[in-house]
Amino acid sequence: MAESETAEGKYTYCVICSLEPRQFTTLGIGERGDIVHTVHFVSLAAVVSDSPVIEYESSRRNMMAHTRVLEEVMRGFTILPVRFGTVAPSAEAVQKVLKQRSGEFHALLAEMEGRVELGLKAFWYEKVIFQEIVEENPPIHRLRDSLMGHSSEETYYERIRLGEMVENAMWKKRDEDAERILDQLRPLVYKTRANKVITDRMVLNAAFLVEEDHQAEFDATVDRLDEEMGKRFIFKYVGPVPPYNFVNIVVRWED
Repeated sequence: MAESETAEGKYTYCVICSLEPRQFTTLGIGERGDIVHTVHFVSLAAVVSDSPVIEYESSRRNMMAHTRVLEEVMRGFTILPVRFGTVAPSAEAVQKVLKQRSGEFHALLAEMEGRVELGLKAFWYEKVIFQEIVEENPPIHRLRDSLMGHSSEETYYERIRLGEMVENAMWKKRDEDAERILDQLRPLVYKTRANKVITDRMVLNAAFLVEEDHQAEFDATVDRLDEEMGKRFIFKYVGPVPPYNFVNIVVRWED
């Protein structure tokens, strides 16, 4: 007996407002050459491409294929990103979701209209931050100096205590420094999302939803922060990017 073929569905990238059918030049996920196009319900449209109904691996190649479609679409439309790996069983299933959630999608599109997501990460220079912590905290300074010339074995517990003191001082300093940066940026943004810091040197990991009219001012403020604080921080600034931090549509087709 022949093996059953994998069912074909619609890989779904994002939701936009469009009355007219659209096609895009970026090819769909999966490297089959699938055309990216729209499926409609009244003025709402989902941007999709043909795809087997499979679970996509979160590989760099697949994630980039997904992102490249979003980047092309957002050059011409306000978008609501759909979670990576979302495959509808059919075009009719996509239309059903657009119909059932039309009020939600229209409200979100109105909120995103004329706004862009920008991302900013800030990292300490390692030598600078440890020097500051030692100089600003006499107990840490004294304990560090007392360990010099002694083996790690004989000062094992003292070194653990020193590490804990430094860690606590770093968290306090991280909060203070992050707030200094955010104080300069908050007046320029519509919404802010502070994401988890993921390394010891990371001070800030934030996303900002900014009015397009304010982006140039936001850019200039980031440049000024870099000029003023560049001896202590490395800034990594990206955007505009798909607004995943403020919208990430999740669809459960069985609903």
